[in-house]
Amino acid sequence: MNGVFKDREEAGQRLAERLAASPREGRLLVLALPRGGLPIGLAVARRLRAPLDLLLVRKIGAPWQPELAVAAVVDGEPPQLVIDERTCALTGADAAYIEKAKAHELQEIERRRHVYLRGRAPLRVQGATVIVVDDGLATGTTMRAALKALRLMKPKRLVVAVPVAPADTLAELAAEVDEVVCLEQPEFFHAIGNHYADFHQVPDEEVIAALDAAARITTAGGG
Repeated sequence: MNGVFKDREEAGQRLAERLAASPREGRLLVLALPRGGLPIGLAVARRLRAPLDLLLVRKIGAPWQPELAVAAVVDGEPPQLVIDERTCALTGADAAYIEKAKAHELQEIERRRHVYLRGRAPLRVQGATVIVVDDGLATGTTMRAALKALRLMKPKRLVVAVPVAPADTLAELAAEVDEVVCLEQPEFFHAIGNHYADFHQVPDEEVIAALDAAARITTAGGG
């Protein structure tokens, strides 16, 4: 396919097969970054017969290019903030900009917790092999923030699994996790969406449907 996925579902199925090829002992938990990571996470959870949950993290984009992450904030007590100092310097994102954007993104995290989880407590991370998935990585800032928060929850093992990412980003993340799984590492990487034929914005309804589908899998005896 020349490195291009049909859509997130197809990418998730391919990623799930790669993950299934390496058996993992103990309790598994798949965590997806909303919203684009949910179709990926559902495919992985189905293949591994593992529970699926959300990792509520929000990217803070550059002032002139919202898709370029300069920082990221993760839900928690207290919330975890990770700043990409190099990208901030290049884009002019100063401390005041970061702080204002952080407040806005925390409001969105609170909204998503209410809409998606509907009062349900997060699944237990401690002691589990946690597979963190998204539809791709660019700078990796959002994922690094997620991993920083997850380490505080004491998982047994941390795995990052994505369909596509640049090699340098994966190399940086390798020091943060126990395993990195990635299907495509393009030599020339511009944006995640360039590697998908269909890269539509995932609506809230699709996120909720994926979580409900995953809950049915585990209720039926998986995970």
